[in-house]
Amino acid sequence: MTAFAVWAPLAERGVDLVLDGTRVPMAGEDGWWRANVEAAPGARYAFSVDGGDERPDPRSLSQPDGPHASSALVDLDAHRWSDTDWPGTPLQGAVIYELHVGTFTEGGTFDAAIERLDHLVRLGISMVELMPVVGFPGERGWGYDGVSPYAVHEAYGGAAGLQRFVDACHARGLGVCLDVVYNHLGPSGNYLPVYGPYFTDRYQTPWGWAVNLDGPESDQVRGYFIDNALMWLRDFHLDALRLDAVHALFDERAVHFLEELAERVDDLSAALRRPLSLIAESDRNDPRTVSPRDGHGAGLGLHGQWADDVHHGLHVALTGESQGYYADFAHTDALAKVLTTPFFHDGTWSSFRGRHHGRPVDLATVAPWRFVVSLQTHDQVGNRATGDRLSQLVGTRRLACGAALLLTSPYTPMLFMGEEFGASTPWQYFTDHQDPELADAVSKGRRAEFSEHGWSADVPDPQALSTFQDSKLRWSEADEGEHAQLFAWYAELIRLRREIPALGSGHPGRPVALPVVRLAGSGVTVRRDDYLVVCNLGDYEMASPGDLVAAFGDVDAADGAVTVGAESVAIVRLSDHASPASVQSDHASPASVPSPGTADPAT
Repeated sequence: MTAFAVWAPLAERGVDLVLDGTRVPMAGEDGWWRANVEAAPGARYAFSVDGGDERPDPRSLSQPDGPHASSALVDLDAHRWSDTDWPGTPLQGAVIYELHVGTFTEGGTFDAAIERLDHLVRLGISMVELMPVVGFPGERGWGYDGVSPYAVHEAYGGAAGLQRFVDACHARGLGVCLDVVYNHLGPSGNYLPVYGPYFTDRYQTPWGWAVNLDGPESDQVRGYFIDNALMWLRDFHLDALRLDAVHALFDERAVHFLEELAERVDDLSAALRRPLSLIAESDRNDPRTVSPRDGHGAGLGLHGQWADDVHHGLHVALTGESQGYYADFAHTDALAKVLTTPFFHDGTWSSFRGRHHGRPVDLATVAPWRFVVSLQTHDQVGNRATGDRLSQLVGTRRLACGAALLLTSPYTPMLFMGEEFGASTPWQYFTDHQDPELADAVSKGRRAEFSEHGWSADVPDPQALSTFQDSKLRWSEADEGEHAQLFAWYAELIRLRREIPALGSGHPGRPVALPVVRLAGSGVTVRRDDYLVVCNLGDYEMASPGDLVAAFGDVDAADGAVTVGAESVAIVRLSDHASPASVQSDHASPASVPSPGTADPAT
């Protein structure tokens, strides 16, 4: 017998299970409706509330014909896992690699992605972060318009494909993080309101009504999303979840949804005896997101959060762009600040927002590794008008400089697929909405948005198949010329990060060397313990004492001194008698670099 259940408190006359075309009345109690019926994996079923249209199961694991059609039964136990001894991947010490399944390979499936995992192993990646993979209308999209939160997108390979992918990652020592969206559902195929008060008009989000986390019946709504998170971690053996835009999770209850979720995940981690992480995307710049729960409301207890200010500081330094939210990062001290604390806006004035923003971070109490930082992400690339990557804005040497600053930071670095070899392909905004009116609105809206900002170039049509195809990685590049040189540099930096504690984010029980930054013209020198990262973004030479460890570009080393040419970077180890104060460029007077401090890695 198979147990079917659905929460449908809005039902007045009853709920029917429709199994392979046969209607079966369900028994109701406390808003839940249940029926036990013989059914095999693959059987199609749906629910009918008060005799209305057949609708998919809100907890469906499979939507073979899309989110508007019937659900299909799935036996998750059919997969024979080979990762019994998998120890997990802690966030501390990790290097994350963000990828989109549909554009990572030509095939665009989990199985096709498995064929490229050895590339990530050679690179030195610790954890793969999948952009959302839940069901949505059509074949292609970023995944943030998902409407089947428990089902895996069929075009990628469905639930079984995701299980194979995770198993293959674990076999290679790679953890897996999944991007999940709990702040909204997509505009087409969302049938949750048929069943219950999943949404509320008390708050508005950029996508419409907010998820009901604190109103009447919100206990069940919270349980729906918490159960979803636990399912991914437990039944699909995932190691982490990235929580999309948590600032749009409105909750005025005494125990915030995120705090409750974090506590439940920590309990599951203890039961499974492996680390599990929740990583928040939040634009609040509030370290309390990752501060420990202590029962007094001090922190939410999540394990990590994105820190986009670091991206912005690096991007402006490398490209010179200063429009929009980049404007504040054009200040001369912005780069130094984000290399030493994850929030540039830590209570400072934000011209983009027109108000003060953020809260300071005390890295002595909140460990730097809790902040996930990047040079490129799907957002920062894909939300540009034509999806141009950093590699289309600057040359290989500047890319190498940015990589060195990122991968020797005390934060947790994340790469975006193709970044490691300077992919020349764009990564654009693409959709496959099946509703003609919605498709037309998205296409026109995209053009209008960038036209208002004075963008004169042709903005790719999100609905065009070519926009999706153009965004696929061209893997042949990875072994060619400067692309291969850049890949080798990324791999070397990750190796050094892993082998030299002073250049990484530390390990449990080991203090972390916090960076001290010196800016001189277009030169950047970062000291961490006895190591210097000498990054020359100018057109002149810089000189430093010490022994050369690694370099990219025009770098010479002789007699305990290193010379770094224009748009080049070197990692230098200071000898016992060398002083970092003697780092010089011909554009600025040398300034002393104070001795760096340390942070407790366990907080």
